[in-house]
Amino acid sequence: MLIYNTLTGQTTTEKVRKPEDYEMAWIRLRNPRPEETRHVLADLLESHHLLVEDCMHLNQRPKMDKYKNNLFIAFYTINDAYEPLEIALVVGENYVVTIYKDDIPVLDALYEDFADIEGRMTYPAQILYHIMHRCVEEYVQFIDHMEDKVDAWEEAVHENPYAPISGDIFRMKRVTHNLRKIFVEERTLLGTISHQNFPYSRPDADVYYADIFDHISRVVDSIDLFRDSLTGLLEMQISMKADRMNEIMKTLTIISTLFLPLTFVVGVYGMNFNIPELSWRFGYGYAWILMIFIIAGMILFFKRKKWM
Repeated sequence: MLIYNTLTGQTTTEKVRKPEDYEMAWIRLRNPRPEETRHVLADLLESHHLLVEDCMHLNQRPKMDKYKNNLFIAFYTINDAYEPLEIALVVGENYVVTIYKDDIPVLDALYEDFADIEGRMTYPAQILYHIMHRCVEEYVQFIDHMEDKVDAWEEAVHENPYAPISGDIFRMKRVTHNLRKIFVEERTLLGTISHQNFPYSRPDADVYYADIFDHISRVVDSIDLFRDSLTGLLEMQISMKADRMNEIMKTLTIISTLFLPLTFVVGVYGMNFNIPELSWRFGYGYAWILMIFIIAGMILFFKRKKWM
């Protein structure tokens, strides 16, 4: 765990123990065993048994539960595949405990920053703010990536309506749907923290949580816009495919219509009847001239009707 001594201003790394009154601690438990979680939370920090159970079974929606000695917060970050990763946060008078299953680079980077830069973990709400802020920054990066994806898909559809992107769009819609549910609940949680008297904090900390609330609100609004854009992109691709197919069918129909009278003419001349033109010296040329005139007349007729 990371210990900040409020008397000396020094930050040190020590084994997990109960922090003293003049210390501020950040305890990280990555994929802990149940007995390890129970020892830290119940034995060392004297947490409520319901809080301990929530931390032992990580499958919570974003929420905040207040208890006598501390409070429990369920928050999420996302990995490179944009899958949600749950972080259980236990905030007390002079400590913050983070419990999670998978590796979370955001927490590793923040842990190193706290160890190198003094004065960034002077009270629990400050540690909690930095953790939440880093998580929400990951959301913003997801929005930027999604914007680039949507732009690339729009260009691909304009260039080729048959571009194989529908599967990617459906997968992205599913990802945004799942993440939006989490982000909306986290926005409610941050609103509760920024608009109420949050324990283990200071009056000047509210503005920082309000800033995170603003960022996550923009993320939710952007997701709503992108979901509409993805739906519109699918509809545009279907419409462009239909238009392209109509053009193809129109061209094939015109060609078939142009050859229909020619087929009739050659069919008549191919029958075993005594057609006058057959005994005429210029009969063969006459047949060609007749077919050419028929084709020219039909093309002029189609153009006047604006069919081609």
